Amino acid sequence: MQPRDLSDHVAYEAGRGIEEVARELGRDPSEFVKLASNENPHGPSPAAVETIREAASSVSSYPKSTHTDLTEAVADHWDVSPAQVWLANGGDGALDYLSRAVIKPGDEVLVPTPGFAYYGMSARFHHGEVSEYSLDREGGFTQTAAAVLEDYDGERIVYLTSPHNPSGSTTDLAEIERLAEETDEETLVVVDEAYGEFADVDSAVALIEGRDGFDARDDIAVLRTFSKAYGLAGLRLGYAVVPDGWADAYTRVNTPFAASELACRAGLAAFGDDEHVERTVETARKSRTAMREEIDAHVWESEGNFVLANVGDASAVADAMQERGVIVRDCTSFGLPGCIRITCGTEAETERAIETLNEVLAAPDLDLDLDIDPAADRQREVTDT
Repeated sequence: MQPRDLSDHVAYEAGRGIEEVARELGRDPSEFVKLASNENPHGPSPAAVETIREAASSVSSYPKSTHTDLTEAVADHWDVSPAQVWLANGGDGALDYLSRAVIKPGDEVLVPTPGFAYYGMSARFHHGEVSEYSLDREGGFTQTAAAVLEDYDGERIVYLTSPHNPSGSTTDLAEIERLAEETDEETLVVVDEAYGEFADVDSAVALIEGRDGFDARDDIAVLRTFSKAYGLAGLRLGYAVVPDGWADAYTRVNTPFAASELACRAGLAAFGDDEHVERTVETARKSRTAMREEIDAHVWESEGNFVLANVGDASAVADAMQERGVIVRDCTSFGLPGCIRITCGTEAETERAIETLNEVLAAPDLDLDLDIDPAADRQREVTDT
């Protein structure tokens, strides 16, 4: 007995943790700072932590009432009906629900490259096929409808990421509307807004509901997560906001009790903790500005809680930084072997990352091909502005 043929499937490569790296190098975990997984540098929402403590004794019960309470709170926040909110075990769980609801065997999805590997993984899990559209590195990973439509060929789902991981670029609502308008009636445009709280762009929920001068659409869904701005990555909690006509599908595709009791209670508490979110967003803005201005390599402008830096040899630089105690993401797995992604940390963590990276970039034993000049890039931005 063997599993089905999984040769076309890829394993998801998560950012390495401090304990893992410390064990490998035989060093004390306190020597390291992890800026590889876009986690919240301030930890979880304090309100969520207190709620988890109080709710620990209730985990013997299924989360029916708390699931409903959180669904209603999220719906109220976005001014949609509760039936339009599909709670899930992380944002990737919401991706799976959409795949179950939309994909039939042999259907194709269109995903960005570079991009989040799980878009394609979810499609293949559900017996779909995967096509790609490219985001141009030299063009700053700009996301436009035209760029996607160039490679579009009737796929069932088209994925956008705004802000995009790993570059941090965003997509204007007008571009998303154009893409939905110019793709087939049976194509769903999924807008992944996992980092949406950090961006100065409006959510694509406005397109679903027909707000801000847009017509309401039934071919767009939006993904959000509690992992980033709310600091609940370890609890695995996310959701999709879908068109109103999709209400019945959720009960047919979700797993029983799609989010845990603790996750729902913590999510409800974190959702009301505006102070924590505002502090987190402000930290990210300061951190990405500092890295863009002070790193001695090209850093793309980002609206996420991370930046992407061109360092010539991602593996060599990431390894050298790790030896010096700073864990960053080697973006070779994204198809960007010359780039690393650095999560926005606290002021002290950001300063350490900048100093460490600049030290590595200046090391004489590393022959790095820094093919984008940061000074010229910044001058070009000033001219363009």
